Amino acid sequence: MVKGGSFFYIFALYHLMVNLLNTIVGTYECKVDAKGRVLLPSPLKKQLASSLQDGFVLKRSVFQSCLELYPMEEWNLMMQKINKLNRFVKKNNDFIRKFTAGVKVVEIDALGRLLVPKDLVNFASIAKDVVFSSAVNIVEIWDKDLYEQSIDDGVDFADLAEEVMGNINDDDNGIS
Repeated sequence: MVKGGSFFYIFALYHLMVNLLNTIVGTYECKVDAKGRVLLPSPLKKQLASSLQDGFVLKRSVFQSCLELYPMEEWNLMMQKINKLNRFVKKNNDFIRKFTAGVKVVEIDALGRLLVPKDLVNFASIAKDVVFSSAVNIVEIWDKDLYEQSIDDGVDFADLAEEVMGNINDDDNGIS
């Protein structure tokens, strides 16, 4: 028999593990071929293995000139949030239209390649060298030169980290 406190502990532990499993880690450099296909690096493919069968959504980034690769499960969670917006509010309608502009359902083929549609290749100015960069639960896909520029944008990362994360301490252990 499970006592109430034990149940909640197990429930919390389960959700922590699920959230950790959905975290994608790493930055990988690849080449894109003339047809817009990119071979997923093996470590990234292993992390996305549970999502391979369901497929992915590839879209334009809102804030950067890159693409965002959503595992279908993550995309569905995002759509649940967006679906709560009142479509009788013009700003909401405009946002939904722009957020979903150019969205494509994509799959990883049997050889482990991702075909990036031409319109998205053009949006992200992808030439030859590509960077896959983890962004917690999605993957950003960048032209390598644009990725390097975004990292070296002159913003002091220490100041940014303090401003964004400095007041967050969800644990009682004093570690942010």
